[in-house]
Amino acid sequence: MAKRIAIVEDDPDQRANYKDAITKKGYEVVAFSNRREAIDAFETQLPDLAILDIILGDEVDAGFQICRDLLSRSPSLPVIFLTERINEIDKISGLRLGAWDYLPKPISLEYLAERISSLLRIDEARTNQKTESTTTKRIGELALDQTALLVSWQGKRIDLSGTEFRMLAKLVRVPGHAVSYETLMNATMQSLVTNNTINTHMRNIRKKFEKVDNEFSHIKSEYGFGYRWVH
Repeated sequence: MAKRIAIVEDDPDQRANYKDAITKKGYEVVAFSNRREAIDAFETQLPDLAILDIILGDEVDAGFQICRDLLSRSPSLPVIFLTERINEIDKISGLRLGAWDYLPKPISLEYLAERISSLLRIDEARTNQKTESTTTKRIGELALDQTALLVSWQGKRIDLSGTEFRMLAKLVRVPGHAVSYETLMNATMQSLVTNNTINTHMRNIRKKFEKVDNEFSHIKSEYGFGYRWVH
């Protein structure tokens, strides 16, 4: 069965272009022009992945509200923000909400299709995982499945986004060694990344670990340089 992709975009030409391009890749695509229309539809059926603009008509933060609604229903659902709002505070807000990616407009339709495919592969690998993978790396009480991009701590799963996983994997590659902001930026595989963006990701990662271990303290900041994973 084809994966169901939801697009929420108020510009009719862009909405039609995205829908046409993604449909040609073999996905089932549903498209909405405003927040209310999208949320009403999601009450009936959730998509497998959602692509959200942030400004929809007169609602300047509509995409953020839709993201909150979606993730309250399905916390691990892949969400991509696709928007002209590319200032750092907006990107940080989107990532804090739990988006898997934040892409600036304009965008190549081929690149967008590839990002969709990549995130769905990760989501499927996570869903289908029954036993520990042969690609799992263990560092003390930390386990990282390199295939499904899954993380567990003390045997409990930590739900990280793909970006957060790549940053954590880079951080723990050589435990005890400081990893620079530049190296962590490269690990995100995103554009428009700053030190503050990395700090936001790291805060999110820490909070997710602290939910299962309130004494977690293995990610240390190296002021002005980056971060370190300590035993």
